[in-house]
Order: sequence, then C-alpha cells, then structure tokens
Amino acid sequence: MKSSIYADGAGYVRGRFVPISEAVLPVTDWGFTRSDVVYDVVHVFKGGFFRLADHLDRFERSMAKRRIRPPEDRAAIEAILHRCVALTGLADAYVAMAASRGRPRIAGSRRPADCENHLIAYALPWIDVVPKDVQARGAHVWIASTPRVPDASVDPTVKNYQWNDLTSGLLEAHDADFDTAVLCDAQGFLTEGPGFNIFVVKDGRVTTPDRGSLHGITRRSVLELCAELGIDAAVEPIPRSALDDADEVFLATTAGGVMPASRIGARILGNDRPGPISTRLKDTYWRKHEEGWHRTPVRPLEADAAE
Repeated sequence: MKSSIYADGAGYVRGRFVPISEAVLPVTDWGFTRSDVVYDVVHVFKGGFFRLADHLDRFERSMAKRRIRPPEDRAAIEAILHRCVALTGLADAYVAMAASRGRPRIAGSRRPADCENHLIAYALPWIDVVPKDVQARGAHVWIASTPRVPDASVDPTVKNYQWNDLTSGLLEAHDADFDTAVLCDAQGFLTEGPGFNIFVVKDGRVTTPDRGSLHGITRRSVLELCAELGIDAAVEPIPRSALDDADEVFLATTAGGVMPASRIGARILGNDRPGPISTRLKDTYWRKHEEGWHRTPVRPLEADAAE
C-alpha cells in the first residue's frame, strides 16, 4: 500500500527512497553546476512500464559514452524504478533515471575521474509534454530561429540536460503564442524539439530527421507501427523547406506518445485539426498499449518492505 508521503512522487537519492520533495542534491554536484549528467525517462501506463528494457539499454549506453559509473548495476536500477513507482501507488507515471558525475572526492579537483558518480531516480504522476487538450486540436509548433547545438559538440543520442538551445526555442514559441517549437541545425535541416522527435507526412510517406535528434524510444515505436500498418517511413535528412508543403506533422515522446500538430510556423495544416495518418498512428499506439504491447508490470511492494 502506498504512503501519503509519496502522493506527489517518490525519489531515490544517495541510496535512499524519499518523498519527492526531499529528493535533493548538493549545490556543488557537477550534475547541477556543469550539467554533467545523463538521464532517461520511461512511462508507466495502467500499471505497466512501456519498453523498460529499451530505456535501460539506452541509459546504459549514455552512461558508457559519458563515462559515468554509479555503483548500482542494471538489475539494481530496474528494481529501484519499480520501487519508486510502487511507493507512489500510481497506475500512470512519469519515471526518470539519471546518473550524475557527482562531486569530487578531492576538494577543488577539476578532474572528472575524481568525482563520485551516483544514481538518481524518481516517479511522478503522468506528464504530457503537450497537454491532452492541445493534442486533441493539434499542437501549434513554432519553427525556432535558434539553431540546434551541433552534434559534434553535444551528442544528441545521449539523453542529457543541455537544454539551452531547446529552452531558447520554447521561449520564442511562447512569445509568439505557440505551444512548442522545433529546431533546425545550422545547415537548415530539421532536428527535434524540447523533449520530442518530429515527423513529417507528405503524400502518405512518413519521415523523421536523421540528425540533431535523440534516437527516441517512441520514435522507434512509430517506425515499427508504420511498418505494421503498411505506411512508408524513413529516417532521413529533412530540410526546413519540407515544412512548407507537408500534409501533416506530428511529434513523438515518452511523455505523451504520438502528438499531432495542426499548425507549423505560419502554416495551418489540413483543416486545422490532426491529420488522418497522425491520428491513425496515435490511436494504434494507445490501442496497443491497452493490449500489453512491450509491457512490464510494476512489481508490488513487499509487505515487509513498506516505507
């Protein structure tokens, strides 16, 4: 049974499970001062994780690329995620795991190898990157003037908290009364938005950018669904100009699934409502969730381990 102290969420910090309000870090942690941290997010839908193994695989790759090694192994991380959710009692949840560089063991050291790496995890009530009412009418997506940070500088396949460019795009979007933004790279090719991959539909064909983007788990799911439904789909370079005559645009993320757009920049798409292919993919994505697609049930709390 969940405890009311976890009603707003449960966290795991420095080896302890705590209410989310107590999940804090020292201000000298390099995850805070340098954004020297990698993370991943998985969702829980009706009591089951979606594609948990795939998220753990990506998290392990991210840690390896950044040479961050918390003491917990994969099995321990998985158990911690299950316990965070179970403590809250949530059937639908946003669940994050992060590995921080931590603080130097030697005061004043500037060497990353001197830091004590550590794991952070938490579970919160479900979060939608694009609110459900906005998804229903179709998101209004701003095309940001801020370019995406170059892949050679920050590897976009490593999920990270380097969000300055994405936040600048969001500020532009909100100043223009749009819901969210998508960024292009310095060469004028589409990349991604703050927390989501973007897809473009033209003449029944679905494409998503091959650069400047996280290899999203929901992106992978969409490409699998396209294959299943007989929809031609590809990962390829997409110039900014492709948005000028796109039939549909939709977004994809763990925190919201398939999210149709109805406006992109100054353009109104279709009848200013979600398009048919976007809607079909969205409906199929959630129907398959209901059927148990890639589902891992959340482990219940043991009776003798209640917090």
